[in-house]
Amino acid sequence: MSVPAQSPTRQAEIPTCSRNLGTLAVIEPDNNWWSAHRLGAPSSLLKVFVNRSGCFTLLDRGKGMAAMKAERELAAAGDLRAGSNLGKGQVKAADYVLVPDLVSQNSNSGGNRIGGLLGGLIGDRTVGTLVGGLNIKRKTADVVLTVTDVRSSEQLAMTEGHATKTDLGWGAGAGVFNGLLGGVGATGYANTEIGQVITLAYLQAYTDLVGQLGGMPASASAANVQQAVRMTRPGRLLAQADGSGTAVRDLDVGMMLYPTGNRQAMMWEVEDELGNRGWVSSSLFELAR
Repeated sequence: MSVPAQSPTRQAEIPTCSRNLGTLAVIEPDNNWWSAHRLGAPSSLLKVFVNRSGCFTLLDRGKGMAAMKAERELAAAGDLRAGSNLGKGQVKAADYVLVPDLVSQNSNSGGNRIGGLLGGLIGDRTVGTLVGGLNIKRKTADVVLTVTDVRSSEQLAMTEGHATKTDLGWGAGAGVFNGLLGGVGATGYANTEIGQVITLAYLQAYTDLVGQLGGMPASASAANVQQAVRMTRPGRLLAQADGSGTAVRDLDVGMMLYPTGNRQAMMWEVEDELGNRGWVSSSLFELAR
């Protein structure tokens, strides 16, 4: 992947990746700081970066998802034509969730500073450039991006970005503003000074994020612990896949088991909650949801 270094001596560029890192959903932060400044949601801005970089397959978990659910309600009611091929088991799972936000050490410090993710929680200077938020008068922005693995809930990366009004000269020439943001729903980011400053801050954070995540596995699903299963019929945990040897224990309906990933035909190797390991037929359980 290509991660351009950012400095005032060269144009701002959206990083690109030589391989896809997985599926990604961009989620809004809890606060609504952008509305007061007539800006669009920062998720729209980040979606432009994600789409142009080719680093992730972008999934819609916003208005598009709401429309998708409405279509499925029509299908469930029998209102769609036959052969529409619309139903369960078609939606891609998100491997990762990206949350864009502002950060601030003190939301009451004046200067039209907007508090964010870490407001009131930081008691020292060890986090350095993470502290700042958005200062309207000075036209500065300090932002943060976090990426979370949806299967393990592990926070994989947290990057910060900083930009000021003086950085606008090297951002405008690369088409980051009107060339990329115009007409894509990133309202106010292309045609206002503070919007452009925030854009450059998020671009710096996204560039650093791509650099950090370059070593992620090719398949996030395969790299994670396998989904648990639940017994639907009574059975036995067998010592061997072929049924030889003594049974390890009896298995009751509703019991949770955890696959190790080893399989022989219909037999799965699993562990119970006490650490007992053995084999059980897949005809006796279902995936736990």
